Amino acid sequence: MRYTTVLFDLDGTLIDHFQAIHRCHAYAMRQIGLTEPTLLQTRAAVGGGLDEAIARLAGAENVPRILPHFLAHWKATHLDDVILLPGALELVSALNQVGASCAVLTNKRGYAAREVGDHLALTPQLKGIFGVGDTPWLKPDPQFTQHALTQLNAHATSTLLVGDSPFDVQTALNAGLDFIGVTTGTHSAEELKAAGATQVVSDLTAVQRALLG
Repeated sequence: MRYTTVLFDLDGTLIDHFQAIHRCHAYAMRQIGLTEPTLLQTRAAVGGGLDEAIARLAGAENVPRILPHFLAHWKATHLDDVILLPGALELVSALNQVGASCAVLTNKRGYAAREVGDHLALTPQLKGIFGVGDTPWLKPDPQFTQHALTQLNAHATSTLLVGDSPFDVQTALNAGLDFIGVTTGTHSAEELKAAGATQVVSDLTAVQRALLG
């Protein structure tokens, strides 16, 4: 394998956290008298960070009103029903075995991403988990990616990003990374290709085949 570093998005790529995300958006919007979003609407809104998801679902003017309710409910319940996607642990373990450094680059808040990593026993397989609040940036800002690469002592030319959304595609393009898209999360193969992805596969097992044979 020609990559020494593999970065992974988290939600929709390594984990399924959408039930918890939807539950917290629904709870928070109820608190201020707004109609709850559907699970489908919630899935379509995520990827650019929590503030942007709230703005998409309820309008930018409601972000300051909704955010405290969301975060309070999230901190109390977000580990209740999060799961690893099929093939996630196997892929990361296999990459470790061939000497690649694996890390998470996510627009989930960093503390929450690390709690999930610990809960799912994923953290020991990773060299780092980089999320919102750890730096002033988030994806697709190349400064966020470069921060992660610097911490990992890695270089863009030998790094692959695996993700499920156009935010991930743009992150790779902005930072000069290779990219593999997966359709396990929020967007279809057609949407990922329209965003600029040249390689899209159906799941993490297919990623492992593409990288390791």
